[in-house]
Amino acid sequence: MSQSLSPSVVRPLAPTAAELLDFVRRTAADTALIASLPLDPEGRTWLRLDGPGGSEAWLIGWPPGTGTGWHDHAESLGAFATARGTLKENSLAVRLPADGWKTLELHEGVDRERALTAGEGRAFGQHHVHEVLNESTEEHAVSVHVYHPPLPLIRRYSRSGAVLNLQQVEGPEDWS
Repeated sequence: MSQSLSPSVVRPLAPTAAELLDFVRRTAADTALIASLPLDPEGRTWLRLDGPGGSEAWLIGWPPGTGTGWHDHAESLGAFATARGTLKENSLAVRLPADGWKTLELHEGVDRERALTAGEGRAFGQHHVHEVLNESTEEHAVSVHVYHPPLPLIRRYSRSGAVLNLQQVEGPEDWS
């Protein structure tokens, strides 16, 4: 008696944080792509890119003095690299609870700050709370960002001293 075996389904592995970082660095070095992004003096501009392993990727233009405000990318791993100019990242070196809170008092010593010039990038894990800023008063910055899995939501925060307040939860339907 013969037995029929169903073929095994091979699913691609999710990209690692290191692979996401490699992607943003290589993409940020693509001078033709970076030059193709239209820049607006008043607001950020962006272009959707094909990221590795089904990830969500973006090329973003940052006018002088713009930023994201404090936020996280929920369950997604991510990476970004500066392609032009300098971006400043302020982040928190603490893992926040995923849900069930509106206000948290932060302990001393959790703040981190880094400047990322052209060619520099960083990867981050789930629930990474940060803000990204172009502090230049004259120059646009351009960066490449990638998230896996594609962003299920973004939580936006306000901060006053050591107090972090959840302000808004956005989903993909809010970004169209």
